[in-house]
Amino acid sequence: MTHETKFDPVTGDHLKEWGHRPGKQFPQLLEKANGLRAEGFGLVKIRRELEGDLVPEPETLDLHAPGAVAFHENIEVSGPDEEDNLVKVRETMRALMRTPTLVGGAIMPDACPAGPVGTIPVGGVAAARNAIHPGMHSADICCSVMITDLGDADPKTVLDAAQSVTHFGPGGRPQGKRFTVSLSLLDAFRENPFLNNPKSLRMAQEHMGTQGDGNHFLFVGRSRATGRTAMVTHHGSRGPGAVLYKNGMAVAEKFRKTLSPKTAKQNAWIPADTQEGQDYWAALQLIRKWTKANHNAIHQATVEAAKAYSGERYWNEHNFVFKRGDIYLHGKGATPAWGDYANDANGLTLIPLNMSEPVLVVKGKDADHALGFSPHGAGRNFSRSEHKRRMGQMTPDQLLEAETEGLDVRFYAGAVDASELPSSYKRAEGVVDQIKSHDLAEIVDYIDPYGCIMAGDIPPFWKNRKKGRRSA
Repeated sequence: MTHETKFDPVTGDHLKEWGHRPGKQFPQLLEKANGLRAEGFGLVKIRRELEGDLVPEPETLDLHAPGAVAFHENIEVSGPDEEDNLVKVRETMRALMRTPTLVGGAIMPDACPAGPVGTIPVGGVAAARNAIHPGMHSADICCSVMITDLGDADPKTVLDAAQSVTHFGPGGRPQGKRFTVSLSLLDAFRENPFLNNPKSLRMAQEHMGTQGDGNHFLFVGRSRATGRTAMVTHHGSRGPGAVLYKNGMAVAEKFRKTLSPKTAKQNAWIPADTQEGQDYWAALQLIRKWTKANHNAIHQATVEAAKAYSGERYWNEHNFVFKRGDIYLHGKGATPAWGDYANDANGLTLIPLNMSEPVLVVKGKDADHALGFSPHGAGRNFSRSEHKRRMGQMTPDQLLEAETEGLDVRFYAGAVDASELPSSYKRAEGVVDQIKSHDLAEIVDYIDPYGCIMAGDIPPFWKNRKKGRRSA
């Protein structure tokens, strides 16, 4: 017990002893308590005066019992690889569904694991009540695809123009080669506590007009329905999104420790009805605007460089959080398939498969058994390293030639990234068949490939940093 002497100030230890939970309210409580102390109040009386300000310990939430929250399966398997993949997807989904906020889930035909057991898989959907889970949209927030109709433009001319203006790989554009960022968007960043930091603001400018690495691409093809040339880009919110994810996970972790310490760290959440939840939701919408502007910048620069006609342009995200009523739908590599999922939705969405296959143009079916989603692509049945092992003696260049004959496939960094070749993905035909058999979307057009640009085999920045340290 804390003993009183005549001039002792009230401290945080007093507040905790009196039942107050540490938090943002502590400085205000201490100021009030020590104001009373200066007026001559004793500790007993001060404690009584502060009882009306008491913040009770929140009730912790237990994990759902195994199997208590079901998830829908929209996936079929053929062969041992697909069977093994589905076993792993089911295992991680069963663990994920124990998260206290979740009320439902679904997996798509492209489902594959994406982290420790209990992590939402690629091709996964998780429905939460009053909760936003940063880990369920991943660090690549708002990973998305955009298409522009380029009329009768020559596909090679478009691909050459695109290669002259786009940017793949780590980091952003150097000074003198940067794209303009809306000043009103930057001002909106500054007004949001999750985005108002030097790193986010700097990256918002440096990374505009960049596409990153991994499976991000720039694809040129022809519409099977019209014969017109089209360009499709695939990338997310780059550095600004990665910083938002990190900041969001830090806030979610604070809530997890208080609200549900048994919940896996990757599934921590921010209650949507808190100030932090409202600020995070607003930050997601701003990151969405930035990402759309990023796609637009690359498309418009390509149109101008190719001196091409620019027709209809639309886009959709597949790593994001969507709100329907009081439910927050988290799609990790899953495409929203209801017509008004966003103010700029036009009823059509895009599903790329692999570099040698068409990009699908679809109308969503808003299927209950898919929580209103469709797949985002082809997905994988095994890891990148396993694909490399299965290549045997074939080099990446040989595999590229064998799998993309007749196509103009370019790697921005020069070296072929074999883990992005068609054989590293699920069979495109099988994914298309499952989209139809599970009634997830209506395919209205196919953009048949002419060619594409991929990042290429760029070592991660941390490998370069490690090499630098060794040589030093």
